[in-house]
Formats: sequence, C-alpha cells, structure tokens
Amino acid sequence: MRADRLVAILLMMQTRGRVTAAQVATELETSVATARRDLEALSAAGVPVYPQPGRGGGWTLVGGARTDLSGLTAGEARALFLLAGPSAGAVPEVKSALRKLVRALPQPFRGDAEAAADAIVIDQARWGANDRQLPPVVTLLQRAVVQRTKVRLHYADRAGERSERLVDPWGLVDKDAIWYLVAGTERGQRTFCVDRIAEAIPTDEKSHRPAGFDLSVAWEQVVDEMEQRRATTAATVLVPERLLPVLRDQQGRNCVVDGPTDDGRVQVRITAPTAWMIAQQLAGWGASLEVLGPPDVRVELARLGAELVDRYRPTADGRTSGIC
Repeated sequence: MRADRLVAILLMMQTRGRVTAAQVATELETSVATARRDLEALSAAGVPVYPQPGRGGGWTLVGGARTDLSGLTAGEARALFLLAGPSAGAVPEVKSALRKLVRALPQPFRGDAEAAADAIVIDQARWGANDRQLPPVVTLLQRAVVQRTKVRLHYADRAGERSERLVDPWGLVDKDAIWYLVAGTERGQRTFCVDRIAEAIPTDEKSHRPAGFDLSVAWEQVVDEMEQRRATTAATVLVPERLLPVLRDQQGRNCVVDGPTDDGRVQVRITAPTAWMIAQQLAGWGASLEVLGPPDVRVELARLGAELVDRYRPTADGRTSGIC
C-alpha cells in the first residue's frame, strides 16, 4: 500500500538525512517514477521534504524533522490501532494514547490510523447478563507484571491441596475467558490457573524476568505440552471436504489433517484424553462423519447412539419417551 511506502520513505530520510529517487526505488522495490511521485506527495502534504537539484542532490527532510513514529512502519502503526482500537472506548488511557499517536503521525497517514482504530468493536456485555469485567486478582497480577514485583500466591491444585508460593509474575494469558499466570518459581517456569488462586498478595520485592523472555513463545510451549498430555487417544475420521473448515474450527489443535481420499473426503485425526470424549465431540455430527477407528471410539459412539434412541424413541401414544 502507498501508506507503507510513504512512511518507509520518511523513516529512510530521518535516518540518512538525504535520499534520491533511485535509492528509494531500489530499497522499496518500485520504479523511479513511483518513488519520485511518493516524494512529491510527501512534500505536497506539508511534510517538510524538499528536492535539492544538481550533482549530489536528492530529497532532504528539512531540519531533520521527525514524526515521533519511533521507527514504526505504516503496517505496524495500523496493527497497533487495530489492536488498541477495540478497547479504546472502555479504557480512557488507551483512548488518550491513540489520540496522541494520531497527532504524531504525518497528515497523509492519519486517515488510515483513525480508520483502523474504528475498524473493530468488541462488545464486552453478554446478552442478558452483566458486563464481563476483569477479576480483581487479574488486575493485581497485571500490575505486578508491569511493575516487576514478586507476588505471594495461595494456590489450590486440581486435587484441592493448597500451598503458598512466592513467584515472579512474567505475564498473563486470557484463553477462552480463563486467565492463566505464567511465572517463575524456585522450580522454574510454571503456569497457574487464576481461578485456583485463593489469594494473591503483592510484595515490594523485585521480581526477576529472564532476558529475552517472550510471553507468546512461552505460552505456545505451554499449549504444546498440554496438548501432548491430552492427546493420548486419536481417532481416524473421514469428513467431507466442505465440512473440514467447520471441524477444524471446532476441534482446533485437536484436528490434524492427514490428506484427501479418493472419494472426495479428507482423512483427519481427532485427539482427546479418552475415547469417550472423542465420541462425545463427534456424536453430534451424525452420519456426516465416518470414524474408521480405533474400535473403542466406535463402541462409545454406538453406545451414545443407543442411549439417544432409547431416550427419544416415540411411545405408543405418540409421545417421546424420556420427556415429561
């Protein structure tokens, strides 16, 4: 897009002081004529960009003027607005920050940024229910992550056993409306389900975060390990190609595509901790899917089907059995 090129040109000029149309064309992989038009557009828009004729000339950003983009490209700026825009209405600080960033952008780029900020709306109110709000413990943990301070947790494991732990909070993850805390402990990195935190007590003790720690990478590793532990049973399933996107959307990482078959269907593997859980997930698909194996999944499907037939079989008086 042209906005990307214009921002890139401006950043080049801030770094080098002077550029030629040929240099711009080479760097951005455009024609010299296109580069020259972009430079002229910057000048016409009021950005202090002027040509210097003669040998050794080129285009100069007068006075080394800066746009306070801090190295952002147009694509990165738009991405920032797309990410922050939906929450701007609910968080005054974000709204203020967006206004300041828009003012820092050159005039030609403001339209894209403002449009990006308005491109997505997240309605946090549930239908017929109260607004979804951050749990107080999440807010407390978020503050500790930002301020780099340790937190003392009173935590209950899956068996209900409680323990007290002093942790270095590294980051928070919201997955399917369930919050997780990724933290450092005496035993290394651990992940805590926030719902099991009975109490979180902030401390003044500074926390340690490993150099180069990336929360998104760390979370990917957590998810991979979790999926490996959960995927102890795998079923081979044939699905019509047109339904594959729906199945993949429903199953997520638990759906692995093996490849197409000769009859126009696609073979996939569905994984879960038990055969019963796979059967439960696939029973609603009815005859749309064909489960080839393993046998225990087919047995569970047959059992579920028999239970449904028994419960909802019409009685002699026309009523459905099992329904009051």
